[in-house]
Parts: sequence; structure tokens; C-alpha cells
Amino acid sequence: MTEHPIRLVVTDDLRRSRLTVFFRLLLAIPHFLWIGLLGIVVVVIAVLNWFATLFAGRSPQGLHDFLAGWIRYVTHIEAYLFLAANPYPGFFLLSSRPYPVDVEIDPPEPQRRLVTFFRVILFVPALIVSSAFSGFGGGGNRSGSYGGGGGLAGVAAVLNWFSSLARGRSPRGLRDVTAWSLGYAAQAWGYALLLTERYPYSGPELHLARAEVDETEPAARLAVADDLRRSRLTVFFRLALAAPHLVWFILWTVLAWPAAAVNWLAALILGRSPRPLARFLAAYLRYATHFLAFLSLTGNPFPGFVGKPGSYPVDLELDLFAPQSRWVTLFRFVLAVPAWLLAFAAYGLLATTAFLGWFASLVRGRMPEGLRNAGAYALGYAAQAHAYAFVLTGRYPYSGPGGFLELPSAR
Repeated sequence: MTEHPIRLVVTDDLRRSRLTVFFRLLLAIPHFLWIGLLGIVVVVIAVLNWFATLFAGRSPQGLHDFLAGWIRYVTHIEAYLFLAANPYPGFFLLSSRPYPVDVEIDPPEPQRRLVTFFRVILFVPALIVSSAFSGFGGGGNRSGSYGGGGGLAGVAAVLNWFSSLARGRSPRGLRDVTAWSLGYAAQAWGYALLLTERYPYSGPELHLARAEVDETEPAARLAVADDLRRSRLTVFFRLALAAPHLVWFILWTVLAWPAAAVNWLAALILGRSPRPLARFLAAYLRYATHFLAFLSLTGNPFPGFVGKPGSYPVDLELDLFAPQSRWVTLFRFVLAVPAWLLAFAAYGLLATTAFLGWFASLVRGRMPEGLRNAGAYALGYAAQAHAYAFVLTGRYPYSGPGGFLELPSAR
């Protein structure tokens, strides 16, 4: 994949000051006031840039640089506020120094006038994805794009606050999830403000290509071997085709949760999951992944009903039967709550990629790669969270996509 004209740059070292973490929202107030004062100017410049680009076929250098500086500035504020970075950011027009979570924006490039004319309409799908990252209460305003707090980045930020306050260090996975959302927001608003004609890319691998990957072994891996081709006929009737699986999934779930409770008790006594229970629950999680991948258009073939390993192009790989701490097992359902919160937010992102992917696949016969990869992230993290809650593994779910998501382009 070619490099995007708007690129995320992450040089953060994960260290956090507990004092500034505790007062982070208060410390950001001066920036909120400054954003409010500059907001009208930005709107006026954006309108002028639209007319200029429409007539000249290219954004004027001065207008382009102003709007690019604005996007960088807001990215810095959001990275600071949501604990993706630690230093206090400089103020727009007063400082151009780099920041630990920053964006690079290429100079003006030729843009098609027809695409420019309809840019606001074309921006709508990107805005929907941005809202899934940020929460549906705040996706419409770049300067407050995380105001909703219920999206993937919002939940990651809340969990990161508690962790950074306790440890003086941000978990790399939570930092990476927030940085991914910032990178997507920068590309989306760069597209809306005519800084580039390239559409924003929603997959995590492109945004985090320059970030250091945590080598910690994850609880589960999601291996993707999908070729992005989609049958328009099965796409159109996807919900109807999934009906038998939906019934089977519900029936299997009714059995899986009691089995998970029995597995918890057995692991508490034995120090590991009994093999029959572990195999049963692993097959259930693998089947659920196959089914949800099919339903959400993250995968294309009709899945089997037994969760057979290697039987689907979006497949779950679990490392079973390892010894587990009885103390950790005793409090497992409490410890799993943060992971479940993030998994619930990830399902919101999955629903968004499925909704937009349905239209795109119906028109093009292909699932957009970014939407497929974002959906795969959601499935992979949710599988980790459930594997941990079901006591199939003692490893805590890792939220950074580089740690558990195996994509065709990344192999």
C-alpha cells in the first residue's frame, strides 16, 4: 500500500507523570478556550480553501499550511488529553515543535474539481467511522472529536487514565489504540478540509506502521487470509444467510456460559483448564469469530458450524492448556471487566465497518481493505477478552493491533 499524504508519527516513550495525569482535564482547559477562539477563523479559511481548490484544482499553499497546522495542533491536544502522550502541547501559531504523537502532512497536490465539489457528501462515511472511534456524541467536531466518550478511543482513554495513574506508565496497547484513532481523525479531517484527495484509511496497520510493536505474546491471534473479494449476491442477502448461524450461535452460547463457569471452578482447583472444557470453549470462540466475520463482511465464505481450526479465512488461534495462577483465576470475572468494556466498544466499530462495508461491497464486489482490517481488529480483541474471561488463558488481552492481528499485507 502506498503511503498516505497524512501520516501518523508516534515517538512516545509511554512514561506518564502521575500528577499531570490526575489533572489532565483541567490542564487542557486553556487549549479548549484557544480552540474556541480560533474555531470561527478555521471555518472561514476552510470555506475559502474550498472555493480556491474548486477553481484552481489545488489548495493554495498558505491556506493549506494553515489548515495543516490546525490539524496537527488538535492532534497534539487530543493526544495529551487522552494520554496517548505526556508533554504539554504548544499552542497553534505559537509553536511548531514536534510532538510524541504527531502527523506529517504533504504539500498541496492536484485535486479533481468534481470530487472537490462533493467533498462534504463524500466525507460522511469517514465521519461515521470517526464517530465509531470517538463515540457518537462527539464525532462531528474535530476539535472535540472525542466528546462522546463511548467509542473505542474514549474507552481506551478512561482505562489508560487509571492505569497511568497507578503505574506512571501508559500500557502500549491502549496508547496504540488511541493513536490509531488520532491518525484516522487526522486523515478524515484532512480530507474534509481539502488537504488531500486521498480517502482516509481505517485499518490500524497503516497508522501504526512507524510505532514500535510490543513483542508480548497475546492471549489469542487472529489470522486473516481473506482476499477482499465479495459476492454481491451473498452480500445483499448476508443477514438472511446468517439466520441459521444466528440460531446456532444462540444455542451454543446458552451452553458455553455455564461451561465457562464450570471451567473457572475446575481451573481454581487444578491450576489449569481441563482439556475437554478448554477444547469446547475454544471451538465456541472460534465458531463465534467465523460467524461474526461472515455477518460483518470481514470474511466472505459461508462458515461451518463447528469452529474447526483453519477452516475460515478469518481464523482464531488459541494457545490452550497453560498453567494459570489460582489467585488470578479467583478474581477473573472482576479482572475481565476492563477488557469487556473495550471489547464492547470494539463491537461498535465492527458494526460500523459492517454497515459501510455492505454498501461498498455491493457496489464494487470487494470489501475495502481498511474496513476489513478494522473489523478484524474488533473480532480479534473481543476473542482475547472472552478467552481470558472463560479462563482459557491467563494472559491479559492486549489491545494494540500489532500484537495479535496477522494481516496478509503484514506477513
